[in-house]
Amino acid sequence: MAWTILSRTLVTRWSLQYSSPSSFISKSQYFASVLPKRQFFVAAGLSNFAYKPHRSIFRNMSSATLASQASFSVQSLSTKEPVVSVEWLHANLREPDVKVLDASWYMPDEQRNPLQEYHVAHIPGALFFDIDGISDRTTDLPHMLPSEEAFAAAASALGIENKDAIVVYDGKGIFCAPRVWWMFRIFGHDRIWVLDGGLPRWRASGFDVESSASSDAILKSSAASEAVEQVYRGQRVGPVTFQTNFRPHLLWSLQQVQKNREDKAYQHVDARSKARFDGVVPEPRKGIRGGHIPGSKCIPFPQMLDSSQTLLPSDELQKKFETEGVSLDEPILVSCGTGVTACILTLGLHRLGKTDVPVYDGSWTEWAMNLDLPAVTCVQE
Repeated sequence: MAWTILSRTLVTRWSLQYSSPSSFISKSQYFASVLPKRQFFVAAGLSNFAYKPHRSIFRNMSSATLASQASFSVQSLSTKEPVVSVEWLHANLREPDVKVLDASWYMPDEQRNPLQEYHVAHIPGALFFDIDGISDRTTDLPHMLPSEEAFAAAASALGIENKDAIVVYDGKGIFCAPRVWWMFRIFGHDRIWVLDGGLPRWRASGFDVESSASSDAILKSSAASEAVEQVYRGQRVGPVTFQTNFRPHLLWSLQQVQKNREDKAYQHVDARSKARFDGVVPEPRKGIRGGHIPGSKCIPFPQMLDSSQTLLPSDELQKKFETEGVSLDEPILVSCGTGVTACILTLGLHRLGKTDVPVYDGSWTEWAMNLDLPAVTCVQE
């Protein structure tokens, strides 16, 4: 019953948000992804969870840290470090002030459904955070940052309070969880960490997963997206248990990026692949031209991670930026395709002590849709 309610809610949200000709997904793709096909999904989807532990999986931690990390209390966690280990989460999973969010999301061409994958396997007690659902309803751009009121309503519907320590993960390791980490931080909540290695590492460590979501968990996830809809329709929501404190310096607009092209106050780093940055392969969203914003540099987001999809240690992260001519002593702005993987760069920079890095939310998709704005390709360079 709860699954049916959530499916209907998401179908309704799609019809409201993606009914225009400029939609990024087709109706057939959406219904195929949302309507339950459990038997097929279990058979096909489990291959997505394959994971090979890497021999250097713990190389960014000392042996003393590994020995004691599981005993770290919630209160002892430092917000200067943006990730926590699966061992720590396993040891603290039942703490009342620890909330876990599954923020899995995938690129349009991957044809993976994060909600169905959540229903098949998720960390016990985790709630599904819908990146597309908890987003701005006033734009055709996908999953843009919602308003303060809408985010507060969504977080409250999920049962999150300001006192909570939040751990967010995704189904790839570190891919879209940093986006949710950034969203909470931009609204003033620093007590949030990304699970290092995500669900693949959790499973590889032998920790249990739940194979079905409780009715309460499904209804909360559905209520969060519905609360956002209500706010944008001007309807009252409540009760609000999460208070926001917006930090505008962490969010950049197209106009700010345009101005930065002139004054060059910030170094602009693009997290997309080099091929997309150079415009030699098509963008994953149809109708979006290739290339990059003039003056930007390319550091593909996988360079922030090791082969086990965990965040690199500080010395290696520093080398990645220095190799591309990005000074850690100067301000940095990050972008990507639609503001998701740029947050992985932000995560790495946070580990390096740069905690005030803004994200250009509209990123390349917004820039490229404005055909009067310049774009650079490798041919032009």
